[in-house]
Amino acid sequence: MPADPSELSALSHARYFGSNLFLRGLLLAAGLVPYRLRVPMMGRLVTAMGRLAGFDKRVRDNLELVSPELSDLDPGALYRDVSDNAGRMIAEIYAGKPFHDRAKAAPITGPGLQALEDARAAGRPVLLATAHFGNYDAARAALVARGHEMGALYRRMANPYFNEHYVEAIKKNGEPMFEQGKRGMVELVRHLKKGGIAAIVTDLHAQGGKPIDFFGKPAVTSTVPAELALKFGAALIPVYAVRQDNGLDFEIIMNAEIAPSDPLTMTKALSADLESIVRKHAGQWFWIHRRWKFRKRKSKSGQRAKQASDTA
Repeated sequence: MPADPSELSALSHARYFGSNLFLRGLLLAAGLVPYRLRVPMMGRLVTAMGRLAGFDKRVRDNLELVSPELSDLDPGALYRDVSDNAGRMIAEIYAGKPFHDRAKAAPITGPGLQALEDARAAGRPVLLATAHFGNYDAARAALVARGHEMGALYRRMANPYFNEHYVEAIKKNGEPMFEQGKRGMVELVRHLKKGGIAAIVTDLHAQGGKPIDFFGKPAVTSTVPAELALKFGAALIPVYAVRQDNGLDFEIIMNAEIAPSDPLTMTKALSADLESIVRKHAGQWFWIHRRWKFRKRKSKSGQRAKQASDTA
């Protein structure tokens, strides 16, 4: 992934620069609309744009892959909920104070809050494991507002122009920020060694990860959060920001600390924890991700093998 615009080809430079201008203009225009109207407006806009990009088909494909686990869900309704939540999240990240005020006011429930406070009292580092669910930055802002300063590991966006102001926006919810990669991991490790708190997203396809069942199908998942927790004696706590029915407020749910054992067992526990909350709020998880790449590659390999045997 290009580190800066100078590493881009002329065509990529023009494409990324143009799309960034469009998105920045859209965000600036949306900022003129009152917050209560802006957030749902961005939800509807992203829903329409995502359909043009074919994201509704990706949601349908993912849902079909895990069926009959979720056979009662309507793919069309699920796409609308997922894309609406994504659009709302974009508006919130760039909203500043109105979003921060709602995040700070969000109630925090679950045994994980006490586990966090106990770890802090004992001087232990903490890893907060979250996912592309609801608005994970709301959880971070809520905890920072309560005195739990924390860093966060993030993945650089492909568009370097958009990435620059995106990172500046999410920094306002708490610092330091660690970019995924060798340098960012070194900084994260240094932060944990000092007894710090860091948030990490655990639901992306991870190169070198382990195939762990998610809704009954193998999804390649990083064991790094569990490995870090074990190495540095950190409390590994799942946390989610659940969007409420009004579409603007949140409840921060902190589930029980993952018991120390081994990286694979702990990662399976994290995956099961996420699955349990997605079952309750399916439309708040980002079903547009290619979460089951392992399964799809395996399926294609199987098809090629079958075709070869049929023609032999």
